[in-house]
Amino acid sequence: INLFWCGQDMLRWIAKRKPYPHQKRLIQYAYSADSFQSKKHEFEKLKQGKRKEASAPTKGRLTNMKHIIPIASGKGGVGKSTTAVNIALSLAAQNLTVGLMDADVHGPSIPTVMNLKGKKAIVENQKIQPLMNFGIKCMSTGFLVDEDKAMIWRGPMVIGAIRQILTSVEWGELDYLIIDLPPGTGDASLTLAQEVEIDGVVIVSTPQDLALADVSRGVQMFNTVNVPILGVVENMSYHICENCGNHSHIFGDSGAENMAKNMNLQFLGKIPLHQNIRETTDKGQPIVVSQPKSQFTQAYNSIAMNIIKYCTNK
Repeated sequence: INLFWCGQDMLRWIAKRKPYPHQKRLIQYAYSADSFQSKKHEFEKLKQGKRKEASAPTKGRLTNMKHIIPIASGKGGVGKSTTAVNIALSLAAQNLTVGLMDADVHGPSIPTVMNLKGKKAIVENQKIQPLMNFGIKCMSTGFLVDEDKAMIWRGPMVIGAIRQILTSVEWGELDYLIIDLPPGTGDASLTLAQEVEIDGVVIVSTPQDLALADVSRGVQMFNTVNVPILGVVENMSYHICENCGNHSHIFGDSGAENMAKNMNLQFLGKIPLHQNIRETTDKGQPIVVSQPKSQFTQAYNSIAMNIIKYCTNK
């Protein structure tokens, strides 16, 4: 499975470094006995130091996807995956064709949040078939490995996995591909930024100063690689008391909103901290589909409409 995800990039990387016998056997297994014979000449050339042109896509628009929107955060634990899923569902509610890609190789959340936990992806006609739920096509490494298996992958393998999800999954024609990035500015974010034309990144943060400091670094990274920032979402903006409805600013008041204004970034909206959002997420019944008329769904719908407006006017 690991070498399947890493594909020919990993084959080249291993072959270049004089692989051990067990690594050669793994390569043979990954391509199968028949297909490996057709690759053998390439493998032998690489052992001699003759590297061929990389198979990764050059930076540009993936023709079957109208809009690509990564959802990023500078720090973990700010509700990025919950936000990504509910934004995707809000877009789908507008009669748009939506895909949801889990780029967090080491900590995939999409199988749980989209109620696809324990499901496995299959390969047909040399293409990985995405899983479908709530009208959205989904792909995650969580569909390819055991749930309790630790993904101990170094940078080249993570990069290979991201490329394979983008290019080897049968996404079909999509209006929007929402990408749930891992927190921070690591290999997954850099690979997407350097190789794929992105419409704009949505950055999720709490109002807390500690989270905002990491957001600022993330914005600088995307600016450095010339990826536009679509806007900022303030998650867990305030707590709503289940008994009296009072609003409490547990993590600070409007920190992400003020940061967006100071950095000349579009502010997309606020999502409150509420038990219903947490419970529906954990149960695999995201609040946009389980409580479509709630105030929380309205907040996600408003953010989705801002994304549509941005992409329409881009």
